[in-house]
Amino acid sequence: MSERVYARYWIETAFPLQQAAEIMAGEQSTGTFVRVPGETDELRERYAARVESIAGQGTAESPSLPGAGRPKGGGAPVYRRAEVSLSWPIENMGVSLPNLLATVAGNLFELKPFSGLRLTDVQLPPAYLEKYQGPQFGVAGTFRLCGVSGGPLIGTIIKPSVGLSPEATAAAVDALAEGGIDFIKDDELQADGPHCPFAARLAAVMRVVHRHADRTGRKVMYACNITGEIDEMLRRHDAVAEAGGTCVMVSMNSIGLPALVALRRHSRLAIHGHRNGWGMYSRSPAIGMSYIAYQKFWRLAGIDHMHVNGLQNKFCESDESVIASARECLTPMFAVPGRGCQITPVFSSGQSARQAPGTFQALGSTDLIFAAGGGIMAHPAGIAAGVRSLRQAWEAAVAGVPLAEYAAGHPELRAALEKFDS
Repeated sequence: MSERVYARYWIETAFPLQQAAEIMAGEQSTGTFVRVPGETDELRERYAARVESIAGQGTAESPSLPGAGRPKGGGAPVYRRAEVSLSWPIENMGVSLPNLLATVAGNLFELKPFSGLRLTDVQLPPAYLEKYQGPQFGVAGTFRLCGVSGGPLIGTIIKPSVGLSPEATAAAVDALAEGGIDFIKDDELQADGPHCPFAARLAAVMRVVHRHADRTGRKVMYACNITGEIDEMLRRHDAVAEAGGTCVMVSMNSIGLPALVALRRHSRLAIHGHRNGWGMYSRSPAIGMSYIAYQKFWRLAGIDHMHVNGLQNKFCESDESVIASARECLTPMFAVPGRGCQITPVFSSGQSARQAPGTFQALGSTDLIFAAGGGIMAHPAGIAAGVRSLRQAWEAAVAGVPLAEYAAGHPELRAALEKFDS
């Protein structure tokens, strides 16, 4: 095999940049701190990771992370920052997502020469498409399953997170479906607890979903949380399919890549990915990985929708990062017609009618799920008015009409703006 995997990193180190990059390449391929028997020049030539480029980005006055080493001798260390690109022959790890992750995001993060190291992007050869299926439904299929021809899909999350009975959950779905919602998801904390067992919740909710589908001719997409052991998830997927559901939800970081691959190979339904736990990878700018890199593994594994946070969210992520994440979900990973692995970005976290114009202006697309909890439930005129206010806000955004101006002729939007400006 001559194809290569490429990865880009941000680094901070007190060591010379070339030496630091070579340490990274050696650690994740053939290198040891001393030569060992069998480590021939021929082996290194064929299998060693290659330093493709180094671009300096200035210096820092102090190390960003604790425990960093420094070169022996000399005076006060200079902590240099740079963008480093490495590549590996694909034969090192084979066409394997778990082993790919071990290669590009393995022991690097704890190497002593680095006071900061972050994976920012990966580029994969088309050979990965020969083994992995990617999303089954993606953007177009998700909209088709929802019976919607143009976006965005308006969605919400069942709250309280836990404590509701199956009947109370179904009652919430009933009110939302009556209000014209497109997409409803379980909270990531609601799985199979004794107060709301999976089977009872699924049966109660799907009775409501079918009743409204019979009334409207359009089936609300209910993303039922099936997170669990692999055999449990496959059984739960089958139960959702047999009940007439169109979507299942998993907590991606909890189940791992191999479990998602197994689910995708088995699945007949859209797979909704919740990234809870994402902050462990992302919150520090000095370690972890960017969403640009992170989401590519999951897209290839087979996720159809994936959370990207939202503008002016309740978390620590900037608006620029949110939009970059969403834009990346919609950008093809591969230049293979029909196999770009694009997925539907899911905006959530404190969203309301107020964020629609900024989201559309920055993203330039309506190929998304716009999920609001309080932005729907807390509308002073009720749930249906809350759903309509979001649709009206997006109508205004797409038309380029200021919200206040559009709200003058749309009372639901006007009430929402008054509510969420207070």
